[in-house]
Amino acid sequence: MPRYPLRLSPPPLSEAAAHDELVDALAALPGEIGVERAFPAEVTAEAERAAATVVLPDADLTELDLVTLDPEASTDLDQAFAIHRDGAGWIVHYAIACLDAFVSPGGAVDAEARDRGQTLYAADGRIPLHPPVLSEGAASLLPEQLRPAYVWELALDGAGALTRTGLTRARVRSRRKLAYESAQADLDADRGPDAATLGLLREVGEARLAQEAQRGGASLSTPETVVTADADGYRLERRMLLPVETWNAQLSLLTGMAGARLMLDGGVGILRTMPPADEEAIARFRFRARHLGTPWPREQGYGEYLRGLDGRDPAQLAILHAAAALFRGAGYTAFDGEPPEQTEQAAIGAPYAHVTAPIRRLVDRFGLAICAAHAAGDEPPAWAREALPELPGAMARSSQRAGELERRTLDHVEAALLAPRVGQVFDAVVLAADDRGSVVQLDDPDAQAMIPARLTAGEDVRLRLTAADIAEGTVALEPAD
Repeated sequence: MPRYPLRLSPPPLSEAAAHDELVDALAALPGEIGVERAFPAEVTAEAERAAATVVLPDADLTELDLVTLDPEASTDLDQAFAIHRDGAGWIVHYAIACLDAFVSPGGAVDAEARDRGQTLYAADGRIPLHPPVLSEGAASLLPEQLRPAYVWELALDGAGALTRTGLTRARVRSRRKLAYESAQADLDADRGPDAATLGLLREVGEARLAQEAQRGGASLSTPETVVTADADGYRLERRMLLPVETWNAQLSLLTGMAGARLMLDGGVGILRTMPPADEEAIARFRFRARHLGTPWPREQGYGEYLRGLDGRDPAQLAILHAAAALFRGAGYTAFDGEPPEQTEQAAIGAPYAHVTAPIRRLVDRFGLAICAAHAAGDEPPAWAREALPELPGAMARSSQRAGELERRTLDHVEAALLAPRVGQVFDAVVLAADDRGSVVQLDDPDAQAMIPARLTAGEDVRLRLTAADIAEGTVALEPAD
């Protein structure tokens, strides 16, 4: 069943909260799904040596006025950008952390990263892909620090279409670390030293969103779930993405599409693929959308239709959840020689590759090295090419762990929110329903739950809470009538 996108942002808890039943349950979750928090001693030692002895690239691009834009608490900074106008269009420089400057192929850090697959986000802190001495230190694009990076140079015309791609390995220095909320406030008020940079980000982001609409891609306006903590314990917040977050994401999508084109033209690479929805899924979705009061016009592309929905409206939120049926089958497709039969990521509407988050995602380190070789007219490095067959499986396993951790985190937090209210009746809306039961969204508290009764998506219901088990992360609701 669908859930909201999840972000975890936990500040320290008080001593009293640290002994709470929910805190204990969340702390135990990673171990229950087979995730090790600590790195083996030999991995940490190798990472420390690499951080102390890194050799910076000869190419010097420290003149670029790069900034990072991330959640305020982030220190594992993968990307930095600089934008300037170029006639009627723009030049985007996108610097991506260069992890292969620190990770020796076949070494202890490499082996551990292949096992972990990606950074995981637990309620009590992230579980990084690489040791913190790299992920939050020597490899991170922290402000005013010399760093090795892969630097993309992406030329866009006045409509936002990509006209030229360059990629080189160089030393860079990020100037400032920006945070989403304060950046949006500064842009709205036209203040601060980065107002001009953020204004250019808005221009490029809006142009790329228009390009997305033209190619039939889809951006969903689904609220994000944020698990936060205060002195008393954990709580949930729902929030819509800020415009600067959406524009920032468009830079990553632009780069991923440019990387996929380099790989396809070069004949070696690994794509992030997803097949188009089949006719049966589309027909079911059209029926649901009509039933929920916002029909999908036959002449309108699904991307345009989904972009027009408001995730703050319960009925339209139910449609966005139903749209999950159109976005199934995403995976990684590696190739060496003939391109694969399926090259597109259907939700994006173009071939796409993950090449912008090597600190947090295993596959990007290999994709970046392959793209840089293609851009230079060289053969991809053997260490990256030889890893291609195993990467789809490694990423699938890590994504499964990440999904289970997120799902069970929400289950525990929602059970804790509801536990003091067993016996009460709640207003709710049905988000989705199938033969397994129904997903319902409670009005107060803002929580989701699965109930065994098959109800009708979009309808308002009243439910009685009969049980809530914090340790198990389960709740039981039944129709109050």
